[in-house]
Amino acid sequence: MQSSSSTSRRAANRWVWQGRVLPAFWTVGSALSVFLNVVLLVSLLAVSRQLFALKDLVQNQLLGGLYYNFILMDQANIQTNVVVDSTIPVQFDLRVRTNTEVILTQATSIQGASVTLTTGGLNIVQAPTNIILPAGTRLPIALDILVPVDTTIPVRLNVPVDIALEETDLHTPFVGLQEVVSPFYNWLARLPGSWREARCALGWGGCP
Repeated sequence: MQSSSSTSRRAANRWVWQGRVLPAFWTVGSALSVFLNVVLLVSLLAVSRQLFALKDLVQNQLLGGLYYNFILMDQANIQTNVVVDSTIPVQFDLRVRTNTEVILTQATSIQGASVTLTTGGLNIVQAPTNIILPAGTRLPIALDILVPVDTTIPVRLNVPVDIALEETDLHTPFVGLQEVVSPFYNWLARLPGSWREARCALGWGGCP
């Protein structure tokens, strides 16, 4: 048994070391290269499983979410109700011109009135006299007065507001944000999203 074990060790040593430096260097280098290539291949396969998921995350959820939400924000409307609760000062002169009728609230004396009276055999023409008009007498008059108005008016309004953002100054920055995001979004959209799409893009077959 010891002889067989020592023989195996000598054979392995001869395979690695044959008494010459350069062949031994190439043998060890080739073995390391194969080992590193295998490790790299396994690592690439492990990472590639997450590569398409990462691409989908960045394209559809990050850049796509930003791009389409910028579009929706530009197309949105601000709808609300603006409540106006205030008082407005009012100052002006109101001119009143009208024909109306007034009623005396008490007996009213008119001094130095001119009276013309014709009755029976009595004829009086423009005789000066004093007249007393009883309460309740109706007098037609022509009213022409200037009424000063100085007051405040309470105002309470509910004003509906509907503002389209694309018609405001916000339209330009929203479009600018879309133009910033869209090149990256469209570039990612052209990349394959699975190994099957990658094979089709490279022309390796397996495509319908």
